[in-house]
Amino acid sequence: MKSGAIRRLAQGLAVMAVAGMLGVAAPGHAHAVASSCEGRKVRSFPFSTGTVEVYKRRGYVCAVTLPDRPGVRQYMKVSLRAYGLRPVEDAGRYKYRAGPVTVHAGQRKVWVKGAVGRGTYDSHGWIRL
Repeated sequence: MKSGAIRRLAQGLAVMAVAGMLGVAAPGHAHAVASSCEGRKVRSFPFSTGTVEVYKRRGYVCAVTLPDRPGVRQYMKVSLRAYGLRPVEDAGRYKYRAGPVTVHAGQRKVWVKGAVGRGTYDSHGWIRL
């Protein structure tokens, strides 16, 4: 086989591989949105219009707010505050999630807030994860 034929064959295989990966990745897109934080999920706080999910990894805490009705552009907010530090927030009109927001909490307690539309969640105090 000549080098030009080998190159075209390699390019064709690469295109097929990428197309195959996109075909597999597309159906799981909703799950990829939900797991945008690294680490293990340690808590889930459901409220009337959504859920705040909290993840932890090596002293870092990450949070996202997920709506009950994804795909509809609406106001969402997620706020995460480690004891003694300022809160880290993400708020706006989103379709799929607010966040992720991450703080280095170490062993400190955190305060978690979230909102989707008119529904809100507030931990109403410091919680240990």
